[in-house]
Amino acid sequence: MATVLQFNQFPCKTLSKTPSHSHSALRPGILPPNSINTITAITNSRNKLEFSQSIRARHVFPVQAVNEEGAWVPDKEGPVAVAEEEKPKEESEIEKLKRALVDSFYGTDRGLQASSETRAEIVELITQLEAKNPTPAPTQALTLLNGKWILAYTSFVGLFPLLSRGTLPLVKVEEISQTIDSENFTVENSVQFSGPLATTSISTNAKFEVRSPKRVQIKFEEGVIGTPQLTDSIVLPENVEFLGQKIDLTPFKGLITSVQDTASSVAKTISSQPPLKFSFASRNAESWLLTTYLDEDLRISRGDAGSVFVLIKQGSSLLTS
Repeated sequence: MATVLQFNQFPCKTLSKTPSHSHSALRPGILPPNSINTITAITNSRNKLEFSQSIRARHVFPVQAVNEEGAWVPDKEGPVAVAEEEKPKEESEIEKLKRALVDSFYGTDRGLQASSETRAEIVELITQLEAKNPTPAPTQALTLLNGKWILAYTSFVGLFPLLSRGTLPLVKVEEISQTIDSENFTVENSVQFSGPLATTSISTNAKFEVRSPKRVQIKFEEGVIGTPQLTDSIVLPENVEFLGQKIDLTPFKGLITSVQDTASSVAKTISSQPPLKFSFASRNAESWLLTTYLDEDLRISRGDAGSVFVLIKQGSSLLTS
């Protein structure tokens, strides 16, 4: 009994599962003066953060479909990406030079009417383009050479008499072109003429051989004068004004109609004939051409005596600029 009584006299403490400091943290009387405001601010900030996260989560929450059996169909495509607005591509330096070169041809009649200042500007633009040639070996890119090319400018004086209207009265040169067949190694140079009642063409057929990465040798085989094709009839106005006086042209309509009918019958007779072909003398049957710039729609070539030819691919937007 004495032993039991002595054991009971030992002081003992009851253990608690909750730490003592947790009780004091919830008792306002033990906290520092500004603790309540601090806890309130932290709680509000945390609530705002959780709310913001829930809003963002709600925006990207995937929508799933239900099949006929009521089961969820998994979304295999993932979140839908919003396409960004495409920015317009800036024109490259080469494209700017090409546009400037084509613009400088305006009013020059393929070079016939170009002034010395305009020629100097054209030569400078050509030189800059040749320095940026994207096809350093044009003869190894025959697919780019292939097709019909329209002559836009030349310094070859041999063409100037042909372009001059004084050589062929009432006849206009509509188009000068060069068609290259890279598979058969043939070249066709063609000039189309138009007159009051008909159109015709003169062309040359040639073969070419590759002599270097930029140079081809051309051997002309034959020339062809095309059969004239009838055009629209002449339209005579009712009257014209000359020196302040109106002149009635009605009495002349019968005469014009008679002349037109005669010319049409002659043209029909000629148009039924096959094209006229002729051969070249051997001493004048060869030439060479050096391509110094080539891309999908512009070609610059140099020939005999340093002459320059600028040609544009048929269908290119450069022809309408």
